[in-house]
Amino acid sequence: MAWRSSGSSNKELVENMQRNELITDHRIVNVLLQVDRAHYAPREPYSDSPQTLSHGATIFAPHMHAMALMHLLPYASATDIRPAPRVLDIGSGSGYLTHALALLAGDKGRVVGVEHVEALRALGETNMCKSTEGQEMVNNGRVVFVKGDGRRGWKEEDIRDVGVGEENKWDAIHVGACAEKLHEELVEQLRAPGRLFIPIDDSDGSGSQSVWTITKNADGSITSKRLFGVRYVKLTDAKTQIG
Repeated sequence: MAWRSSGSSNKELVENMQRNELITDHRIVNVLLQVDRAHYAPREPYSDSPQTLSHGATIFAPHMHAMALMHLLPYASATDIRPAPRVLDIGSGSGYLTHALALLAGDKGRVVGVEHVEALRALGETNMCKSTEGQEMVNNGRVVFVKGDGRRGWKEEDIRDVGVGEENKWDAIHVGACAEKLHEELVEQLRAPGRLFIPIDDSDGSGSQSVWTITKNADGSITSKRLFGVRYVKLTDAKTQIG
């Protein structure tokens, strides 16, 4: 039903995804209504299809972003139990999902977007600043775009509102490119409880890919679940990506 979700406006796009049951939680509906995809997609922003950015990067179809938000929602959203969630967006690209995650995380949350190409890091930040709300979140540090190798996660020097032993850990991690394997650094940087949303090459050598959720439970145990097949760009080093 994803291909039927395109609209003539951001509102129509979101409503179509909701009608097609790609979004089933009102919090995500509210968030996506606030993030105008026209600030992030270079053309036909309300088409439910992926688009190419610069330096081999892609902004994925809106329904894929919606599905990522649905699966990360219990960990990325601000609640009484988790009032200041910390969220890592690896391969932040256009900055669209980074913005949406920041709204989910609330006023006390923190979202870090990671890109290993400076031009892409700057692209996400520039796009967020196209809206008054987005610019305010960048200015006050709720959202930060950094340059680094996302395969190794991200460790911050400036830690805010974290408990003892939880420094540099994340409630939710989103990976926006396909990894050859599950990178243990990402699992290690999850809080308990916490969740990683990541596409990984299938192990059968077929060249196919699948999205997985890797959930670290409160006791530290790990639950892995395959969700669905995808076709993502590769999670690589900067030299390989830009050729």
